[in-house]
Amino acid sequence: MSDTAYTDGSWESSDGLKLHYRDYPGRADRPAILCIPGLTRNARDFEPVADAFAGEWRVICAELRGRGDSDYAKDPASYTPKTYVEDITALLEQAKLDKVVLLGTSLGGIITMLLATIHGERLAGAIINDIGPEIEELGLERIKDYVGQGRSYPTWMHAAWALKDSSSYIYPDFQTADWLKLAKRLMCVGGNGRITLDYDMKIAEPFDSEEDAGEIDLWPAWRALAGRPVLALRGELSDILSAETFARMAKEVEGLDAVTVPGVGHVPTLEEPVAQEAIARLLSRVA
Repeated sequence: MSDTAYTDGSWESSDGLKLHYRDYPGRADRPAILCIPGLTRNARDFEPVADAFAGEWRVICAELRGRGDSDYAKDPASYTPKTYVEDITALLEQAKLDKVVLLGTSLGGIITMLLATIHGERLAGAIINDIGPEIEELGLERIKDYVGQGRSYPTWMHAAWALKDSSSYIYPDFQTADWLKLAKRLMCVGGNGRITLDYDMKIAEPFDSEEDAGEIDLWPAWRALAGRPVLALRGELSDILSAETFARMAKEVEGLDAVTVPGVGHVPTLEEPVAQEAIARLLSRVA
């Protein structure tokens, strides 16, 4: 767990859900860094960003509906990118965030791209973590295979070993302490005292039934990020973002800082020195 101090904040969605965010304080004369997590992740995913940059920068870590301390959706059909964009738009309005640096991991990166098409004037910069306008089918099938599987474990160490068994190819250099840290970011203690994944298993329902992401043209949304500082990170071993798509992204957005994070797959944790150096470089262009 991070020792960096934060306060808990909340905002309300258009359908009446109470959604949660962590708010790490920082300088008021700079845009806030607004972090949007991946499909099964929560605010804890961005502890490395807060540890590295809070104080100099305000860091807000949103939790999408159905994740972490945010309310679960009344209708699972609302677990879609369109609704997530509406929810984050409501956060921008209710928290009076006129200018932000968006940091989106995986699904959060898709949300960031879509937000650029409708709220481009609010974006001071963008960081996209291991996602692009084209998603590799192999990686998408892998995600569909595990999302919504309600497994639970008797202890944190059991949870850590289960993560190692399923994900060692993503983080081949992780040691036991790293797996334990990751488990505590992804999971929580459930009502029965067992360790369980910290999201509504029903997020899998619309995700599994949607048309293949490869059939949706996100390139216009990617190009909407142009004209401001933009950083794209790719895990060297990623099965979601190919090297070919990554190279095209650099051609489509002039001035893109495209950085490959060595030795990791989908997704970089943002603790990696290469990732933190790249984020610092992006922020120096914003300040």
